[in-house]
Amino acid sequence: MKLPLTVACWDYDRTRALFDARVQIEGCDANYLSLPVEETFFRALRSAEFDIAELSFSSYTMLRSRGESPYVAIPVFISRMFRHSSIYIRRDRGIVTPRDLAGKTLGVPEFQLTAPVWARGMLEDEYGVKSSDIRWRTGGVEQPGRHEKVAYRNESGIEIEPIPSDATLNQWLIDGRIDGIVAPRAPSAFLAGHPELTRLFPDFRTTEKAYYAKTGIFPIMHVIGIRRELVEQHPWLPASVLKAFTEAKNLALANLAELAALKATLPWLAAEYEETVALLGKDYWRYGIAGNEATINAFLRYHHAQGLSSRLMKIDELFAPSTLEQFVI
Repeated sequence: MKLPLTVACWDYDRTRALFDARVQIEGCDANYLSLPVEETFFRALRSAEFDIAELSFSSYTMLRSRGESPYVAIPVFISRMFRHSSIYIRRDRGIVTPRDLAGKTLGVPEFQLTAPVWARGMLEDEYGVKSSDIRWRTGGVEQPGRHEKVAYRNESGIEIEPIPSDATLNQWLIDGRIDGIVAPRAPSAFLAGHPELTRLFPDFRTTEKAYYAKTGIFPIMHVIGIRRELVEQHPWLPASVLKAFTEAKNLALANLAELAALKATLPWLAAEYEETVALLGKDYWRYGIAGNEATINAFLRYHHAQGLSSRLMKIDELFAPSTLEQFVI
């Protein structure tokens, strides 16, 4: 009898072969739920509703460092994104270079979100702007009342304060009560073309390519987690899940490389794909530990320095032991 599983993650091109059953997790009967990441994170981390779930890398690392995570991660890096593009500022605050952020007040949906962790780490490493040089305000970007989904005690010395529960960061940005926002989703005022709003890095693509060329870091946003008791009961499960997600991702990459008839609705897909491979390599969305060490270790360093993990974690403490290495033929 196959093991029944409920799997919650977004319907990406790299997971579509799982959703449509072209790829199956061996030995399992999986029911896939395509949910927005915010909903998956909330339901998984608050009540462990799913057997397998897409997880915030930051929230998972925080809980894992405290021995409180209901999930054990496997190195399926389902979401990755450079975050220079996620820093939005007001034009009238004298912010011309990243160093001008020192002494300013920036909003974040949650201080512990993965995207701001990467942005803060990048600002310190590349531009000398420490997290403690900035005042941080937390709250919902578009809807009031957002709180940290994983509670923690701020002992970092960094100024972090919530905005009032009836306020939004988007409105505070419009009103000039904050100087900018760091967030995975662009604030609606920016999308609407508010004249006082811009990105800190307007030509973010050029900046992010140069960052990768210098550091070799392709930031990881989300991982896949398996409920801890399932891993204990079925030691074969983590490797099988990793195998299936990797196969699905490889099918997605093959579609992008298909040029006879474009599989994605982008006219210059061929040029984009070729340029990406030239810079990041053919398996640029790599799963597994090998080849991702620099990225993971940078994240763990940032996470601890920003007061989010109780100690500096090591790679082998994060992931199911059976997924730390893969077999080769």
